[in-house]
Amino acid sequence: MKYRLDKYGNEISVLGYGCMRFTQKGGKIDLDRAEKEIMVAYNGGVNYYDTAYIYPGSEEAIGKIFEKNNIREKIKIATKLPQYLVKSKEGIDKIFNEELKRLRTDYVDYYLMHMLTDVKSWERLTELGIQEWIKEKKESGQIKQIGFSYHGNSDMFCKLIDTYDWDFCQIQYNYLDEHSQAGRKGLNYAASKGIPVIIMEPLRGGRLVNNLPEKAKDLFENYEKKYTPAEWAFRWLWNQKEVTCVLSGMNSIEMVEENVKIASTTEIGEFTQKEEKLLKEVVNSINEKMKVGCTGCRYCMPCPKNVDIPGTFSAYNKCYADGKFTGLKEYIMCTVLRKDSTSASNCIECGKCEQHCPQHIEIRKELKNAKKELEGPIYKIARKVAKVFLKY
Repeated sequence: MKYRLDKYGNEISVLGYGCMRFTQKGGKIDLDRAEKEIMVAYNGGVNYYDTAYIYPGSEEAIGKIFEKNNIREKIKIATKLPQYLVKSKEGIDKIFNEELKRLRTDYVDYYLMHMLTDVKSWERLTELGIQEWIKEKKESGQIKQIGFSYHGNSDMFCKLIDTYDWDFCQIQYNYLDEHSQAGRKGLNYAASKGIPVIIMEPLRGGRLVNNLPEKAKDLFENYEKKYTPAEWAFRWLWNQKEVTCVLSGMNSIEMVEENVKIASTTEIGEFTQKEEKLLKEVVNSINEKMKVGCTGCRYCMPCPKNVDIPGTFSAYNKCYADGKFTGLKEYIMCTVLRKDSTSASNCIECGKCEQHCPQHIEIRKELKNAKKELEGPIYKIARKVAKVFLKY
């Protein structure tokens, strides 16, 4: 297993175990199977295990497994505060203490603000006393390091990085999302600040393995190196020195063994220009179903009415490339779960964005199409629910 260092010089395995997708049995996590898979990963050198308060049964399951096998002190647990649910400092304590109980531990190695959406969501937590709370927990040793996970655009991510002295962060990043979400810009910005970056969705929820178009499959099959689609995706990430750890939601021993093997043989900077070109061709084949040719360059931003133009187009494209549910989910995360809406419906058709678009996209027209596709009944319900829970 290869290891990279966190902010304080501790070793983190480049492969982390994402504990959200354990196999279910009778409506509950199959604990025996999860234990076997985790122990194969542990014996293969994986020391970073990521879970969250809202992952059903996950914290409790890994707590039991780590205790039973007496490995708690030999691994690192990352779990998350559902910050969107808390209304008071007492509420933060209640959730955190419940997490410690589930995990059968008295401390958390890496604690994240789950799905921090924008600066104002952090300011809301600050008003509740989160910074004092973090200080208390760090001084007591109950939290070793503090970070946040993020879904959204790169500009807001960079602003969040600057709001606090974070120890680490977690973003969605893969070769298909190189210039969407936080993207390479966000990855590099965090790294420039000395902040380790944990990667989630390296395979885009399996999209880069199970749902590749035939053209993409042919490109991989005809290349001289016979990597699997998953191996291409992982190696692309581990090729970058700015990536600290890549999470994988492994739910079979075969998957664990394969990923451990890849993680043990990859090196920073091993990708050639020829291989980078190959992946760009694969991306182009995937994007042939795109409705809008947006590259995520963000020259159109900022919008005077706060529309997240690249985020909207990314979600709109995903409706056709990955399915309506995937696109809608991303759109909700990027536009609803924040203090100030960034939805396409904010557009007043001023046209300023089109003056700067190097792709010459008819942005106003495409925003209307995206709005029609994405802002249906489900979106409107999500927006109302968010206002109630987040007090927005």
